[in-house]
Amino acid sequence: MKQPDNLRAEILGRRDLLTDRQRSEKSERIAAALLATEAVATKNSIFIYVSFRSEVETLSIIRSLLDLGKKVSVPLTRVAEKRLDIVELEDPERDLVPGYCNIPEPTQQLAAEKTISPEELELIVLPGSVFDERGGRFGYGGGYYDRLLEQIPSAARYGLAFDLQIVEKLNLQPHDQILDSIITEQRIITVPGRLNQQPK
Repeated sequence: MKQPDNLRAEILGRRDLLTDRQRSEKSERIAAALLATEAVATKNSIFIYVSFRSEVETLSIIRSLLDLGKKVSVPLTRVAEKRLDIVELEDPERDLVPGYCNIPEPTQQLAAEKTISPEELELIVLPGSVFDERGGRFGYGGGYYDRLLEQIPSAARYGLAFDLQIVEKLNLQPHDQILDSIITEQRIITVPGRLNQQPK
């Protein structure tokens, strides 16, 4: 089994090879599938990443969720504290500026006014580098999302990925958090009984 860093590099390298058109078309299919889920229909407070580089694109999803009247929040990376702050968003065009690693993040002014508690979240939509068919996920090595998920185990967790990012089985560590569902352009992987699982 490949080491996590090598596997990350290999899969992200393949993801980076997608053309803009391929990424856009696949992202549209993923967005439609996510917006059609029961989780989106039944949850009000939704936390979602803001896409960067070759990730599954999320700005259209954010706009759709806002149009549905959802309470939408996005991450602000606090590097010194090694945590993600959860900031409610009203207008992506106005509220986002280049932040950590040039990732679009909420302005500091918005963060001062609209940071909310993790316990308010009902659904978390997150990125990753590699996922497996058991709901396992590798992030990008910082552990930010794993630490957030550990705080709120009862919130639903959905990963967005291109199908090329899915492998059969990852070598997970105890700190790696399991997801409830992974949505790609080809399928939805559902993980029953996630609260009873531990990485093996």
